[in-house]
Amino acid sequence: MGRLCVICDKERAIIKRPKTGQKLCKECFYYVFETEIHNAIIDNKLFKKGDRIAIAASGGKDSTVLAHVMKLLNERYQYGLELFLLSVDEGITGYRDDSLETVKRNQQQYELPLKIISYSELYGWSMDQIVKEVGLKNNCTFCGVFRRQALDRGAVILNVDHIVTGHNADDIAETVLMNILRGDIARLQRCTEICTTGDGCIRRSKPFKYTYEKEIVMYAYFKKLDYFSTECIYSPNSYRGHARTFLKDLESVRPSAIIDIIHSGEAFEIKKEVKLPTQGVCKRCGYMSSNELCKACVLLEGLNRGLPK
Repeated sequence: MGRLCVICDKERAIIKRPKTGQKLCKECFYYVFETEIHNAIIDNKLFKKGDRIAIAASGGKDSTVLAHVMKLLNERYQYGLELFLLSVDEGITGYRDDSLETVKRNQQQYELPLKIISYSELYGWSMDQIVKEVGLKNNCTFCGVFRRQALDRGAVILNVDHIVTGHNADDIAETVLMNILRGDIARLQRCTEICTTGDGCIRRSKPFKYTYEKEIVMYAYFKKLDYFSTECIYSPNSYRGHARTFLKDLESVRPSAIIDIIHSGEAFEIKKEVKLPTQGVCKRCGYMSSNELCKACVLLEGLNRGLPK
């Protein structure tokens, strides 16, 4: 007979948690996974009753599990939230068009309203067109800037108070490593915050801040959730990929490395006398920016002038 679950001590353990090493039965794994996310929401006071919440939905494992868990916890603990799905169509043929079909199925499965907003609609450029213009080297810079702003603008259209994203513990630890490797020390503490105010003054939060990617995959697999698993065709060229590989190597030696890196970023403090950029408004589009032009307008200006590849 196999080892029993360390929580219920009744059912056979079939899962070993990557985060803690606990051997659990399936139902107890569901319980601790969902409860940890609920505790992160409550301990950090992420929402209040009556909030309208946009779930950033890409069709991938993180956002699909996020939509499932947000709906489940909202009903189980009576948060009193009004939930929406918000998707961004970057215009990547063979990737985003397929993943959006998954999002549309999620809309039916979870019975949540869905809004899709596209780069072509907002900026006049799709990612396929941008890559054709600038090449593969810098495309993730364009996509990251445009996507953040597109989510904010989609949230304004939906008239929501808050955006939740599927960024997990692995993603946050990768960002900490990237900022260290770039020498961008000023961003270390902000990048580990569970809730921030975006450039467009829309609150953003990461309920999966302390949730390991491997456990999200296990949850989606055992729950038989419908998600899209193909990686973006342009992302293998991203700088983040190198940080991800390094982090996975660290995790294989020391599983707590992910949380340890996050705690290091949380503990980082900037001296009071250090002057940080203040927020203003982009003179072209009216979006919040610490410079005369927001990052998206700067990038668009370069595209429209015809950047060299």
